[in-house]
Amino acid sequence: MSIDRDEQPSVEPGVGPAPEGEPRFRPYHHPAAGWGAAKSVSRFLVRERALVDGPRAIMRMNHENSGFDCPGCAWPDDLKGLHLDICENGIKHVTWEMTPKRVGRDFFAAHSVTELYGWSDYDLENQGRLTEPMVYDPASDHYVPISWKDAFEVVGRALRELDSPDQASFYTSGRLGNEPTFLYQLLARELGTNNLPDCSNMCHEASGRALQASLGTGKGTADLKDWETADALFIMGVNAASNAPRMLTALAEAHDRGASIVHVNPLIEAAATRTIVPHDFTDMALFKSTRTSTLNLQVRIGGDMALMRGMAKVILEESKTDPKVLDQEFIDRYTTGFAEYRTLCEATSWEEIEEQSGLSRDDVLAAARVYCEADRTIISWCLGVSQHEHGVDTVREIVNLLLLRGNLGREGAGPSPVRGHSNVQGNRTCGIDHRPTEPFLDRLAEVCGIDPPREHGLDTVGTIEAMLRGDVKVFVGMGGNFALAAPDTPVTYEALRRCDLTVQVSTKLNRSHLVHGAGALILPCLGRTEKDHQRRGVQRTSVEDSMSMVHLSLGMKRPASKDLLSEPAIIAGIARAALPESSTPWQWYVEDYDRIRDTMAKVLDGFEDFNRRVRLPLGFRIKQPARELVFLTPSGRAEFSCAALPDVVPAPGTLALGTMRSHDQWNTTIYSDDDRYRGVENLRTLVFMNRADMRERGIEDLAPVDITSTARDGSERHLNGYLAIPYDIPRGCAAGYMPEMNVLCALVDRSAQSDQPVMKHVKVTIVASSGAAAHR
Repeated sequence: MSIDRDEQPSVEPGVGPAPEGEPRFRPYHHPAAGWGAAKSVSRFLVRERALVDGPRAIMRMNHENSGFDCPGCAWPDDLKGLHLDICENGIKHVTWEMTPKRVGRDFFAAHSVTELYGWSDYDLENQGRLTEPMVYDPASDHYVPISWKDAFEVVGRALRELDSPDQASFYTSGRLGNEPTFLYQLLARELGTNNLPDCSNMCHEASGRALQASLGTGKGTADLKDWETADALFIMGVNAASNAPRMLTALAEAHDRGASIVHVNPLIEAAATRTIVPHDFTDMALFKSTRTSTLNLQVRIGGDMALMRGMAKVILEESKTDPKVLDQEFIDRYTTGFAEYRTLCEATSWEEIEEQSGLSRDDVLAAARVYCEADRTIISWCLGVSQHEHGVDTVREIVNLLLLRGNLGREGAGPSPVRGHSNVQGNRTCGIDHRPTEPFLDRLAEVCGIDPPREHGLDTVGTIEAMLRGDVKVFVGMGGNFALAAPDTPVTYEALRRCDLTVQVSTKLNRSHLVHGAGALILPCLGRTEKDHQRRGVQRTSVEDSMSMVHLSLGMKRPASKDLLSEPAIIAGIARAALPESSTPWQWYVEDYDRIRDTMAKVLDGFEDFNRRVRLPLGFRIKQPARELVFLTPSGRAEFSCAALPDVVPAPGTLALGTMRSHDQWNTTIYSDDDRYRGVENLRTLVFMNRADMRERGIEDLAPVDITSTARDGSERHLNGYLAIPYDIPRGCAAGYMPEMNVLCALVDRSAQSDQPVMKHVKVTIVASSGAAAHR
C-alpha cells in the first residue's frame, strides 16, 4: 500500500526534555570523562533522587559473578578486577532504571493515549517504571489493567488465529539476556517463523556479514588482552566518549605504554583528544589528563573505505623495495585472492583515493606509516562504518588491510567491532537471526524436538514493509523502543498502526506504547538491576560482551512492583498460550535458568559445559576459529575482497548527513537537551555544518534551516526550523541527532549489501528557513 506522506507529521512530539534556557554553543576543549563526568553524574543522581541506591549500584555494577552487568554498552569488563569499572552513561542508564517513580493504573486512568502521544519522549520515560500489565481499550482511548493470565491469552489467541505463522514478527533489542533470548527464538521457531528482526539489523549487520565472508566468523577476533598489548589502534567511526566510555581507559593505557592511536571520523570527538579516567584517583586529584590519540583523520562521511584502500596501496608500493612490509608467509599460507587484490590496489588512482576519502595523500601516508611501524595492530569500528550502503565492502577492506601484515590470530592484533548495546552480540549468538544456518536449525530440531522453519524470515526493514502491506499482523517487541529507533519515522508509525496486535515488553513508558495496533498490550518486566525470584531461587542471566566473553549478571534490588515478571517468564507465558500442545517444558525452564543453559549447551557452538564455565571468574570466551587461524569460509582461508570504491562525494548543492547520538543520551533514551562533549546546551533540533557550507548558503550561526532528504525513489522528507551550528566537519558533510532525524532516513534507502537502513549517508539539501526555529 502507498502512504500519503502529506498526511504524516514531518516533526513528531519533542524527544528531549524542555530546554532550561536559550540554545547555546561553545566548542568543548576539556578532557573527556574526569570531573566533567563526575559533576554530570552527581547532578543526575540528585535529580533522580538516587543518592543512596545510585552509589550502591555503582559498587555492584560489572563485578564478576556477584553483580549485574551494565545494561548500557557492550564493552568488556575490566580484566584487572577494578572496583569501579564504570562510566558516566552507564551510571545514568542504571539510575534511570532504578527510579522510585511508578506508572500504574492510576496514571493510565488519568491520561488517554491521545494525550500521552503529545508528550515528549523524555517526559514519557521520566514518569517512571511500569508496574502491571495493561491492555489498550479503544472505547475509552486508555490503557486499562489486565491480569497476566488474560494478557497471555490475548497474545496466544492472536498468534493461534493467524493464517500463517509468518504473519507474526518477534523483535528484540540488545538488552535481552542470553537465556530469554534462547527461549524467544525457540518460541518463534516452534510457532513456525524465522521473523526475528533485531536492533543489529539497523547497526552492525554489515559487520557480521563482512566478517563472515572474509574470515568465516560474524564477530571480531580481538579481545581486551589484545587491546592491552597492541602497538597501534585504529578507531574508526566511533564516538567512544559517549557510546563506549570505558574504552577511554584502554586508550589512555595504550598511550601511556607508547602505542599509536589513530582516530578516523568526520568529527574530532572528545575521545580522540584527552581523558581523565575517573577511577584513577591520582589523575583525578591532580587534574592530570592523558592523550587518547596520536593522529586524527577527518574523512568525509563514507570515505573510510578509500582510506583503507589508500593505506593498502602504500604498503603494496613499498613492498616492491622492502618485502618485509608484507607478511608474505601469512598471505601465502592463510589467504586467497591476494593477487587480484594487489592488481585492484595498483589500478586505484591516488586522485580517486583523495577525492573519495576527503584526505590528502600525505594524510594517507601518515596513517600507513603508523600501520607499517607497528608489529601488532587492532582496527576497531562502529556505526560510522557500518551504516552505509557500502558498509560490508568497507569492513571487508579493513580485513584486507589487516591480512596484508598478518594482523590476525596473534596477540595484540585483529578486527574489533564495537557493539553498541549490552547483549546485542549475545542475542545473535543465541539464535536471534532471521537468516539462521542449517546446522543451527538441525541441532535445534534434534535437541528441542521441534520442526523449525527453513525459509529466511524478515529483518527490521522487511518487518516494517510487511506490516504496511498487511502481511504481518502481530508485532511483539521484546525491549527497546521500536517506533523511535527505526528509520522513516512516519512510515514506521503507520506500519505499527496497521497491525491487529502490538505487544511491547518494557520497563518504562515509551513512544512504542502510543503508536500501536488495533489491539495493544504493555507487558512490564524486571530490569537488569532487580532480583529475579523463581521457584528454585534467585536467578542469574548471562550476557555476551563485544569481545565474545560470556558472564553472569545478578540483580541486586527489590523489583519495582510485585506484579513484574522476568523476561523468561513472559516468553514462557506467551508460548504456553500460543502453543497449547507444545511439548517444550516452558514452565520448567523458568523455574531454574540452569535448565535453559543446559539446553543451550547442546544447541549452541561454543557453549559446551555452559553452567560450569559461566561461573568461572570473568566467565568464558566463546571459541573463535578465525582467532586460531581456522577459517570457515568456502575456501578454508581468509578471503581478500576486491570491491570498487563507492562514490561518496555529494552532488553539487547537496550534503551527506549522518545521524548520531548526543552525549547525554543512550539509544532512544534522552537524559537532557545538552551535548557536553560537543559544546551544545538546551538544544537537540540542530544540524552541525562546515562553516564554509553555511556561508555558501547564506546561513548564520544558530539560524533556523530547513532540511530535505531525497530517497532513491525520488520521494522527499523534511525537517524545518532546525538550528545550524558551525562545526569542525569536512565540507560537504553534516550531522544531527537520532531519533529526531530518523524521519529523513527513507525506508527504501536500505543497503543492498546488508539490508541495513542507510543512516550515516543521507543525501540532503539545507537552506535558510523562512519559518520559526523548531527549538522547543
